[in-house]
Amino acid sequence: MDVYLLILHKKTTIFTDAKEDTKMGEVEKIIEGILKVPPDQMRLYKDDTINIIADENKLLSEYGYTSTVAITQSPATIGLIFWTEDVEWEQLDIHPLSSPPELPDVMKPQDANQAHQP
Repeated sequence: MDVYLLILHKKTTIFTDAKEDTKMGEVEKIIEGILKVPPDQMRLYKDDTINIIADENKLLSEYGYTSTVAITQSPATIGLIFWTEDVEWEQLDIHPLSSPPELPDVMKPQDANQAHQP
């Protein structure tokens, strides 16, 4: 089954999909292909918290990324940091995605009762 992932690093967001039986090492290779950073210079965090995803041989499903929780409308989040030139790991820093503006009144759903009143 497909799982949908948001990989977040500062203001960078990668949206990708994979299978539940995909190894974390393969997810790192997807990131490497996009950002051109080798896997040994990146660290992944489960749900953008302090839980490091350290075992590249574990499957996405073993980390809890399954098709029931990582759906298109609500993808699972993976935090991403890199090894810096200062010979240390950068801090996990994720900026939230922007929120869309509020819908104008004419586009908001109307009550069924209001729609039938003159």
